[in-house]
Formats: sequence, C-alpha cells, structure tokens
Amino acid sequence: MRYRELRAIVEYLQRNRFLHTIQRVDDNLLLAHFDRDRLFFDLNRSKNLIYKRDDFLATKRYNAPFDKLLAKRCNKSQIEIELDPHDRIIRIHCTQEGAYKRQESTLVLEFTGRLANAILLDEKGQVLAALHYDFHRDLHPGAPLVPLNPPPQLDRSPWAPEDMEAYLYDLYEQERRKRLSILKTSKLLQLAKQKERLQERLAELQREEELLAQAREQEEQAQLLLANLHRIPPYERVVQLEGFDGEQVCIQLPKEAKNPAHGADLLFQRARKLRQKAEHIHIQREHLQEKLAFLKRKERLVQEATRPEAIELLFAKREPRQSGREPNYERYLIDGFPVYVGKNKRGNVELLKRAKASDFWFHLKGLPSAHVIVATDKKNLPRHVLEEAARLCVRFSVDQPGEYLVDYTQRRNVRIQDGANVTYVNYKSLRVKR
Repeated sequence: MRYRELRAIVEYLQRNRFLHTIQRVDDNLLLAHFDRDRLFFDLNRSKNLIYKRDDFLATKRYNAPFDKLLAKRCNKSQIEIELDPHDRIIRIHCTQEGAYKRQESTLVLEFTGRLANAILLDEKGQVLAALHYDFHRDLHPGAPLVPLNPPPQLDRSPWAPEDMEAYLYDLYEQERRKRLSILKTSKLLQLAKQKERLQERLAELQREEELLAQAREQEEQAQLLLANLHRIPPYERVVQLEGFDGEQVCIQLPKEAKNPAHGADLLFQRARKLRQKAEHIHIQREHLQEKLAFLKRKERLVQEATRPEAIELLFAKREPRQSGREPNYERYLIDGFPVYVGKNKRGNVELLKRAKASDFWFHLKGLPSAHVIVATDKKNLPRHVLEEAARLCVRFSVDQPGEYLVDYTQRRNVRIQDGANVTYVNYKSLRVKR
C-alpha cells in the first residue's frame, strides 16, 4: 500500500479507542475487532492490504508463540494508533489495566512489501514475538527492535477517499476477484488431472467377459498338460499339443514351473484368480466411478465458489495415509475443527465407526446423503461451524438447487442398522439453501 493510503486509513482508525480482540486467521492475515471497526490486516508479502469484509469464513486456528502473546498482550486493551513518519509502518499501542498492574505493548505492522511483518514489543521496545523471523534481519525475542532502513521516497501527496468504509470494502472486493480467479484456475486444473488419472484407471480395467475368457484358456491349457504328461519331457518349457477340438495349441509353461505337472497346477491357480477378479471387478469399477463422481461434485463447488476461503476449505492439508490406503472420506478444517465427508457408502461406514461419541454427525433429512462428522474433542461447537458443516453435507449430496433440511446430532445418538443405514434420536435440523 502507498504511504498516503496508510495515512488516510490510520486517520480513520484513530477514532477507535479500544481493541476487543486481534488474532491470526490465515498465515499472514490478522483480524482486529476494535470498538468501532472490524478490520483485516493482510501482511502477505506479495501484496500488503488493509480491508473490510463481512463474509469471512475461518478455516484455521493458530497457537504459535506469536499468537498466544498477541492475544495475551493486545486483547481487551486501550489503544492508540499512529503511522511511522518515515515508513509504511503502523503502530498500535496497547494498554491493559488490571486491579494490580498496568501492562503496555506495541504491535508493529510493517506494510513494507516483501519485508512485511507483524512484531510485538514490550513496554521497553524489546521484541516479544514476530510473525516472521528472516535471515536478512536481526530480529530476536528479548532484543531491541532494529528498525528497517526507510525508503528513499514516500508518496505523501494529499489524498482521502470520499467514503473510507466503502473504500476499504472495495479494496477487499478487488482482491477477492483476483484471488478467486487464480484459485479457480489452479484448483480446477488440479482436479482435471485427478479426474484424468481416474478415467485412465477405469479404461484400463478389464471387462468381466475378457477375464472369464482368459480363465477358460488357462484351464484348458492346464487340462491339456495333465492329459499329455506322459508325452512331455520334464525339462520342456514350451509344448505343442493337440487341443480337445483337434487344433494345435502352443503352451508356454510358467517360469516358476518345476515340471509340466507343476505348470498345470500353476495354470489352474491363475484361472481361479482370473475368475475371482472377474467376480469382483465390478466393485473396483464402482469404487473408481464413485471417486470420479465425488471429484466432479468438488469441481462444481469450485466453479460455484464466490469466496477464496470456500475453495481453500476444499483443499485442506490431508491427514497422513494409514497403511498406504487412500481413505474413502475427505477431511476439511472449519475454524480449527476437523470435518470429515464420506465419499461413498464405504466412507460413510468408516466415518460412523471412527467417530467418537461427542462428535457431531450430519445427514440430509429423508434423502440419500453423504455422512458428515465434525470432530469436537469434547469442545462446544460454534454456530458457524455447524452451519458450514451442514452446507458441506448438502453440497456433497445433491446437485439440484433448492432448500434442504440437514439433521444433526452427536454420534452417541446414532445407531448403525446395516452398513451406512442408521437411526438417530435427539437431533436438530438446519435449513440449507443449495
């Protein structure tokens, strides 16, 4: 941001006298609740911004030393806000007064491009914690803050928007459109590659008829070997025999065969495996088709998204795989709460089995639906987490627009009947628009 923009924003913010809370809500994003304003300080090093928005969905929680000290030293404090006269740096002086002591801190917000940072200082100006510790700067807890070299030139020209609040909302709107476009392009490309791999695996699956034909061929060769054992030398690896239909048949013995009789046994084993594969290949095909359908639904959600966070939610960091097997459910994070969505019937069953009694379970009322589990760790579930989990349940279950009721209750109130079919009691419902 330009110096003149920061100057105008600081003058606007100086009407605030109290800071209720300030917290990190994304890797480089701080959300501050003042007595008169609610602002986001974006310290992303590619572009620093200050803006307002009303549609933010928190998907992460932070508990690093910086975050703990930020809450401890700045929340519920009297404040004074000033702009550095020589650089694009905002200082928020925080004073907390208790019955027995007074504590002063300063939050330094450096809107300095690739060097952007948030640094918390004590009353002596010594560093308590920082958002970033970089090799190019001597920044250590307990040491005085070494100021950055000021830029040779700052835009100090007179400037102020007619409506600062509208301007701050418009800053976010411009950034939202840009970030949304970039995210959609990259995530849709990622999903297209995943779909392509699944479609290739589907195309590679053999048909049941082909597998059964191969099994019959292996069985016939094994029977021919057994019928002609007296005519085949023990050391022979390739034999030419007359088939049961009078046609000549060339049989290649398996490499591991010790003799023709052992080769016949191995061919019978291959035939049995081929028949078993033919019997169960439809399960593998259905499994791949279910995965493909889930990806297509996810693709549609990305296309429909109006907020960057709605897309980032769908691509949260995955849990480590257990036993190298890809789970039949997806894991997301909503304000720090793990949320699990079943991809198919198997995934729904797995979620029902792994959920704890205090976790919350979601399902469409009266309709086939993905099962959704919110892991609570025995904590109270905020209303916005309930609502977002219900929306995920609808979006991953139906494609038709309309209003749907989502039932939810704790897992202890859900009884498994057969597979993913359940009965449940003590539930509440949320109305969700698709």
